[in-house]
Amino acid sequence: MTEPAVLLPSDPLMIRRVDPHFAHEAEAIAAAGGGRVLLDHDALLAGDAEAAVRRVPAAGGPLWYRGWMIPTAEYAALAAALAARGRLLLTGPDGYAAAHELPGWYRTFEPLTPASTWLPGSGWGRAELAAAATELGGRGPAVVKDYVKSRKHEWAEACYLPDLADLDAVERVVGRFTELQGSFLAGGLVLRRFESFVRAADGRTEEARVWWLDGEPVLVGPHPDCPASTVAPDLSAVGPLVRRLGCRFVTTDLARRTGADGSAPGWRVVEVGDGQVSELPSGVDAGPLFRALLNAWSG
Repeated sequence: MTEPAVLLPSDPLMIRRVDPHFAHEAEAIAAAGGGRVLLDHDALLAGDAEAAVRRVPAAGGPLWYRGWMIPTAEYAALAAALAARGRLLLTGPDGYAAAHELPGWYRTFEPLTPASTWLPGSGWGRAELAAAATELGGRGPAVVKDYVKSRKHEWAEACYLPDLADLDAVERVVGRFTELQGSFLAGGLVLRRFESFVRAADGRTEEARVWWLDGEPVLVGPHPDCPASTVAPDLSAVGPLVRRLGCRFVTTDLARRTGADGSAPGWRVVEVGDGQVSELPSGVDAGPLFRALLNAWSG
């Protein structure tokens, strides 16, 4: 029987070894009884998918990927290049896009996530921004992000909108966000209704990251931004939506709404992600995650 394996990015400076950022994951994979093969992530992003998979042995078993984020077009190219070598990615391009980009998962999780609207592409004019703001009620606070990421560490200048009715501020924050994202802008612009969440002593939102495999939670831990957090979320309402999404390997970031704005308090889905490219928090025991992935390898 072919050994189950995980595709990991190689070290850009020493391409025959795993990227140091994922070395601890390679150790956890080996401890769980799996093998690893290497991807040249830089070559993939440069548009050469064939070169990116040159070190992947041909005609082996299917693969999970664990590594840096990959734009959806490049992920599709990766899947095709691997297929040409007789290797199957267990998360296909459609499943990756559905979990990785907000338009793919939003309608499924709409009951449990802040109201959102989006504009594809780039270079949105004032009229387009005004129409998007109107879709969210035309007033009140919101946040700006792209289909995948926000600039929450530049909160005031490139993320937070105190009032959607202030179109000058909307244009300014969106412009700064777009400038900072540059070529890394993913998919388009998202406006998302701001909700007040419970915060830790350092002011950061207390979030949990839950890893789901085939609709079941296999690892529950803190968000990477707050690795010391011990948040224990209620998953009873989230699980059915994860299963409805239908993607094999996903993450959900969850936080508790305070209800300070008059809304009902409770657990909310802050973000959904493809489990292959979601960051593990430092110090977490990833053994259960990789054992589950490798056991489901032929599922």
